[in-house]
Amino acid sequence: MKHQYRIKVIVSGIIIMLHLSGCATYSKTSNLDALYSKTASLYMLKRKQDKPTRNPVIVIPALLGSKLVDPETGTVVWGAFSGVYANPTTKTGARLAALPMQEGTSLKGLKDEVVPDGALARLNLNVLLMPVKLNTYYNILRILGVGGYRDEDIGKAGTVKYPPGHFTSFQFDYDWRRDVVENAQRLDEFIKTTRRGIQDEIEKRFGIKDYDVNFDIVAHSMGGLVARYYLRYGALDLPEDGSLPKMTWAGTKHVKKLVMIGTPNSGSISAFQALIEGYKNKPFVPNYSPAILGTMPSFYEIMPQRKNKAIVVNASGAEGEALDIYDPKLWEDMKWGLASPKESKILKILLPDIESPEERRKIAIDHQKKCLLRAKHLREALDVPGDPPKDISFDLFAGDAIPTDAVAGVNMENGSFKIMQKAPGDGTVLRSSALMDERVGGEWNPRLISPIKWSHVMFIFSDHVGITQDPAFSDNILYYLLEHPE
Repeated sequence: MKHQYRIKVIVSGIIIMLHLSGCATYSKTSNLDALYSKTASLYMLKRKQDKPTRNPVIVIPALLGSKLVDPETGTVVWGAFSGVYANPTTKTGARLAALPMQEGTSLKGLKDEVVPDGALARLNLNVLLMPVKLNTYYNILRILGVGGYRDEDIGKAGTVKYPPGHFTSFQFDYDWRRDVVENAQRLDEFIKTTRRGIQDEIEKRFGIKDYDVNFDIVAHSMGGLVARYYLRYGALDLPEDGSLPKMTWAGTKHVKKLVMIGTPNSGSISAFQALIEGYKNKPFVPNYSPAILGTMPSFYEIMPQRKNKAIVVNASGAEGEALDIYDPKLWEDMKWGLASPKESKILKILLPDIESPEERRKIAIDHQKKCLLRAKHLREALDVPGDPPKDISFDLFAGDAIPTDAVAGVNMENGSFKIMQKAPGDGTVLRSSALMDERVGGEWNPRLISPIKWSHVMFIFSDHVGITQDPAFSDNILYYLLEHPE
């Protein structure tokens, strides 16, 4: 009994340290039912003559926020770390986790059989051989449920009790390993299909034909970048000649509100660090090598830009000039990521049909170059200032109470780097990055300068995942969605 009690205490302490189940305690919280049940009930469709009076919500998770599976074997590639899952420290697991690499083929053409399988409402771990489930997006879905937004997946599972009669909340899961633009194009298809389904349901229930359905989007972290690109450019791809796509704001045709939560609009040093060092030393999550992560375009696309002066030349402790970390030659010279000789064993696993180590490295460097250039192109497209239609609103919840990596100095002799400066953020994304504050790295101005026309901004004193579990977030997101004047 003492042994079992000790294990439970250890597990409880570890879970708190993970910050995945909330890291702050509060003496008082809002009674969301008392605040919003009356409003939610007014949105209920009860009679034949009723018509919808609010927008359905699409929830878009973050990088790592969608479950990935191999449909052929049923293996979970990401989203569970117990049972049948793709352990990246094994040959089979590494190949399932990584994306394919091949010279002469575009990133979009490099596909595998892995598919997304829902947002991670809960993350399954195995702690000291004991199964543990941690909340990830469950809290967002629960809050929306209080406001009468019914998510079909968890509603059918009985995880959350909903009022009857709603078809108002949808999860957009996506393969977060892949390019942001690809996923924006997939979002376009998802919205068209979902919209048509809602229109058919409204006609069946209430006799209203071709009702003009619009959506509100709630997006966490990288999900906000997918949504931002979609709103600006719709399903347009980045032009192959390196020019910028025409900003049509096509995505705003059927989207009226975008709520971003901790989105790295100006990038995050954590992505740069993961590509060089791998995703390792995370409690109860297996190590993902730099080579495995380096096959994924998404990690490059959330790195900081040169203009933000986040990565600088710093061999002796003094700040130096900003580095262009989207330059493929820099990565090859510094032997970073896929260009690192230390990754040769992993490359042999990922490219089993290529016998020559030199040829494998050549393919890997070519893939890294494609990812870096694509990421730079995307960032340029997202940076372009532009006035959105007046009926679209951009809302932000951002953390600003946790010291977050802000500047890293690189030793140009050996490619090593260390964090030189921290600034307010959520532990992963800087406050300034979430705001896309263009004063950073430039001349300071008392007023915010950002290419995003913010409608509302709220700062939360929690970490990157904890933001969604903060009572202030719960209260205010329902107010923005349900009660704020148009």
